[in-house]
Amino acid sequence: MMQTIKLQGTDEQLYPLVGPLVMNPQVLKQNYNFPFRTSEKFVWFIALGDDKQVLGFVPVEQKRQELVINNYYIQNRDGEVLEALLRQAVEGAKEGQEFSAISFLEDKDVFLRLGFTADKVWTRYVKMKKTIEKNNEPA
Repeated sequence: MMQTIKLQGTDEQLYPLVGPLVMNPQVLKQNYNFPFRTSEKFVWFIALGDDKQVLGFVPVEQKRQELVINNYYIQNRDGEVLEALLRQAVEGAKEGQEFSAISFLEDKDVFLRLGFTADKVWTRYVKMKKTIEKNNEPA
């Protein structure tokens, strides 16, 4: 069974959970060697397995009127884990807020299922967009 938690970007619980992963060469390689960032402007959605092992995380940055997902990690690229974390992020957003996400090309379908639309496609990434509607349900 999977549990998802939400932590502020500077919460002291965040570092013990994601620190070993964000410094792991294999995780960084999956993220095409882009580092993970955090600050007080970030909210992290984290999936934990039965053994409290981190299955994935999606940091969301608040920028003016836009929420931005720029780097994330999902163990074994598990679409169900990604979908659960994205659903939690969308549920926490306010009506009318814009979401912008740079997703891996392999994860495009998960974002599409949740009502995101493809804005721009590159070789490895897809820029996805979504406006939060009143009921916060995927379109």
